[in-house]
Amino acid sequence: MLQSAITISLVPQARGGPFVFWDDLAAGCEAASTLGFDAVEIFPPSPAAVNPATLKELLMKYNLKVAAFGTGGGWLVNRWHLTHLDAKIRQQAREFIRGMLDLAAEFKAGAILGSMQGKFEGEVTREQALAWLAEALQDLGAHALKQGTVLFYEPLNRYETNLLNRQGDAVSFLEQHRIQGVKLLCDLYHMNIEEADLAATLRAAGKHVGHIHFADSNRQAMGWGHTSAAPIIKALKEIGYTGYLSGEILPLPDSLAAAKQTIEAFRHHAC
Repeated sequence: MLQSAITISLVPQARGGPFVFWDDLAAGCEAASTLGFDAVEIFPPSPAAVNPATLKELLMKYNLKVAAFGTGGGWLVNRWHLTHLDAKIRQQAREFIRGMLDLAAEFKAGAILGSMQGKFEGEVTREQALAWLAEALQDLGAHALKQGTVLFYEPLNRYETNLLNRQGDAVSFLEQHRIQGVKLLCDLYHMNIEEADLAATLRAAGKHVGHIHFADSNRQAMGWGHTSAAPIIKALKEIGYTGYLSGEILPLPDSLAAAKQTIEAFRHHAC
């Protein structure tokens, strides 16, 4: 059975980004519970910014789970990423993600690698960047397995990275390098830019699909753009996906309206 989730950002530098609830973890959990979501996806500035005991109390109080923790704070706050020319920065990025995996493991959730994958530019060639990315994913994937969790690798659209933009290319990359402990985060907004057929792409990715960002073509709540959700849900059910559809979307026209539309679309298409 598919599950619903909504995003909460705790990163001031992420203002204007595609997150529904902001700043206040308790208020975000309360709103998610009131609307009937199964889980929250949390975007913290660092692993240490989340107090596990406090979060566990909130989850119990509001009958929620954690779908995933985002690692993008490492990029937005510190400008760290895995394909940076400076080896020290690459290592700092890896340790940041490792810490987020440790946090995620406490909540039986995954950790997301999106913006912290970086890009190739300047003195860094594409070949070198992909080699560093493969090495980092092998290491972090092994750590995820050891901790009993998973790293969700997110292919971003061409305007955000020049590494791996399509799901099929990411699948080939994971298989070529025999990377374990890593699955794909298939973000429907990014896929709308890069893929010809979203449902067919998800079917082809199959067992590699680990998490879904449930976003319409304009990065608003599903149903407010031109994405056809029904074929996507059908494809996910055909491949046996039972994870989360998480609303990583712009809080438009406001957070509550975006969240309400997300849960309504989830109930209409996924239940």
